[in-house]
Amino acid sequence: MNAEVRIGHMDLKIADPPRSTATRPLSLDNLPAEAEACAGDRHTRIMNVNSMGISDRAAGAVMGALIGDALGVGPHWYYDLDEQHRDYGDWITGYTEPRPHRYHAGLKAGQPSQAGIITAMLLRSTVEKGHYDEEDFCRRLDEELFPQLDGTPRNGPGGYTSQSIREAWSRRVREKKSWKETGGHADTTEAAERALVLAARYAATPAKVAETASANCLLTQSDEAVVAMTTAYCCVLALLVRGAKLDPFLSDKLMKLVKSGELPFHAVTSGKLQPPEPGGPDPPRAGRFSSPDALLTPSYMAEAALDPGIRIEPAWKVSIVYGMPCAVYHQLPAAYYLAARFADDFESAVLHALNGGGQNQARCILTGALVGAQVGLSGIPQRFLDGLENASELTVLARLLGEQAGCPKS
Repeated sequence: MNAEVRIGHMDLKIADPPRSTATRPLSLDNLPAEAEACAGDRHTRIMNVNSMGISDRAAGAVMGALIGDALGVGPHWYYDLDEQHRDYGDWITGYTEPRPHRYHAGLKAGQPSQAGIITAMLLRSTVEKGHYDEEDFCRRLDEELFPQLDGTPRNGPGGYTSQSIREAWSRRVREKKSWKETGGHADTTEAAERALVLAARYAATPAKVAETASANCLLTQSDEAVVAMTTAYCCVLALLVRGAKLDPFLSDKLMKLVKSGELPFHAVTSGKLQPPEPGGPDPPRAGRFSSPDALLTPSYMAEAALDPGIRIEPAWKVSIVYGMPCAVYHQLPAAYYLAARFADDFESAVLHALNGGGQNQARCILTGALVGAQVGLSGIPQRFLDGLENASELTVLARLLGEQAGCPKS
């Protein structure tokens, strides 16, 4: 049976999660049956991931995000850049420890924040189940994360709990609500930071990306504009995993998917945003986001990044141009800009995202995923993997997810 969720004037149909099954331990020899059908010699395929195309890019997207999260742990949320420079120097080049009494105080360089922990939780769930199992992911939140929270910001794994997670915890733990009722109104990027796993997993099927990303977003954030922008980000990331580049033509590809009915965005324009045909019917709105504008943003940012007449120098000042705060409408333009400007240079992309201050951790996560998808896991400098806590396990998980993404049967 499908459940219908109302967001403003929009109804989204979300499939009820399947009944839970016992969680199996992660092992290269214990892949789900649907992944095993195309895995062949799994050990050999893992070793040859660099030649696997979509699999390498899917793994790169996920590891790029996890690297971005850990990079942001030290200098997170400095809105006074003079203070950031005093504590970390003029240019941060890698993982750092937070200063005492700052966000994430007590963590070591290379460790994840709570955002990274939740992303890894969704990654493990998806790999072990072979698909997005919403019931399993929610069970993990209920059993592994929520018992460690108390509803306050400066608490919980990673040293800080975001607004959307605090609100979901309150509705779930204090008010005893179901997971269909836990979404709040935070206008931030937490959902995009974890749902990017689903964009990588289902990159070959755009409709599935939109379905799973929007459903996952609704667990913690229910504002239609936030869900639309989160879903759009995941659709952009999925195209990059499939081999597209973040360029001025990417949005044309996305709009074709809208016109074909594969992406749930309402649009009345004809090709290349021309006026609709006279007398043409208004496209149906049921189950669709009210506007496709969130799909158009990345190509405008790419055009700005590539136009020689438009320069942001140094590139970290993108945070000043688009804004340092946490809201999704500040974060996504900056991430798209950096991912277009440094499409083949992971290090430059994430370091400029990091050094811009403000909500630089989210900027790093989102940028790291976008550029990681373009360069692949094989294109991420080894030093970022060497300094990341649990990098070996996370890399295996990311590669297994990449295998699942590259398997048309799963």
